[in-house]
Amino acid sequence: QITFGSIFLGNVPVHEEVHRCAGQIYGYKGCIRDFQVNHKELLIIDEALEGRNVENCNVPICNYHPCHNGGTCTSDEENWYCECPKLFTGKLCQFATCDKNPCGNGATCFPKSRQDAVCLCPYGRSGILCSDAINITQPSFSGTDVFGYTSFLAYSAIPDITFYYEFRLKFQLANHHSALQDNLIFFTGQKGQGLNGDDFLELGLRNGRVVYSYNLGSGTATIISKLLDLTLNVHVIHLGRNLQKGWLKVDDQKNKTVTSPGRLVGLNVFSQFYLGGYHEYIPELLPKGPRFKNGFQGCIFDVQVRTSLNQGFKSPGAPEGHPNSGRSVGQCKDSPCSLIKCRNGGKCIETGSTVYCDCLTGWKGAFCTETVSVCEPEHDPPHLCQQGSTCVPLPDGYTCHCPLGTTGTYCEQG
Repeated sequence: QITFGSIFLGNVPVHEEVHRCAGQIYGYKGCIRDFQVNHKELLIIDEALEGRNVENCNVPICNYHPCHNGGTCTSDEENWYCECPKLFTGKLCQFATCDKNPCGNGATCFPKSRQDAVCLCPYGRSGILCSDAINITQPSFSGTDVFGYTSFLAYSAIPDITFYYEFRLKFQLANHHSALQDNLIFFTGQKGQGLNGDDFLELGLRNGRVVYSYNLGSGTATIISKLLDLTLNVHVIHLGRNLQKGWLKVDDQKNKTVTSPGRLVGLNVFSQFYLGGYHEYIPELLPKGPRFKNGFQGCIFDVQVRTSLNQGFKSPGAPEGHPNSGRSVGQCKDSPCSLIKCRNGGKCIETGSTVYCDCLTGWKGAFCTETVSVCEPEHDPPHLCQQGSTCVPLPDGYTCHCPLGTTGTYCEQG
């Protein structure tokens, strides 16, 4: 009720006049948690001018699911706490390593631990925090990293590709067995909507062979080359399509052709042209087709395209040869680890232009120069403090500061 400009919550003060006007008044029984007036939150206790017979609500706080980011809430009538999953901290598990993003120049921040982040560098940048500028003339791709991201370059959509195109490119494989298994070279396309099918153009490697696929909206056409000659240092691909008919030539192998199913003759793609990988690192987000699971591992260079027999070849991008964006792409044959020295047994890991130190147990920090406290979640073995207690490091171990209502060495007793 609202009386004389005041707001009464639960009941109104009992006066003789109220009894005469309204008869017997019954107050609210229960708990009130949030109180808002005109979208402004009022603090129920702190902003109250007076009150009577109000006590703390003994509905367990965990019934309100206060923990964020998958945290598990534990409570009794008086105390509660959130047990946070890895990489999250705070009373409500609301803080992650990347909340205070240390990465520069638009890098993708990934939490390696609760204290340390890895900066996945954008195109043209390298270093621990992606602060170093690099010149890329022959892009080097690192496939799919341990965080699930592919290295890639993204160029503006190739115009006038509907009825005819030709691509030429060269590539050099990384010295890895996995570089030939299931790896994307380039891709453009999108999922179909309604009656329109999936339109896409895709090139990749699978089981040591080059796989070229396209879909004009009425079914996928695929050409698979012979096994690559691994004695060759550089491989050359020339492929194209005119209406429904496509063709592929790899190195000195014979030219192979295919005709797409159905009656459609135009490739309608509006997405960017991805080289080496793609921004979305989940293959299921791509149109149905070969769906190469990993990005390319090695160097791709001299990529050229034309969309008419009457024009010359040119590099993708607007302006020509310039990508719109990219991630973890380095310069071929350059090693960013040559500029990084990890300490205390840490190992330098490089994925294209992205570089970081993988620290041994007990060490942390960008260069593995900081020790992990016995009370930190990364410590092996972890501390045993329970029930929301605070772990406090000591010179020869640790102790647990127990919250009210708990006792024991590890606050394990109520």
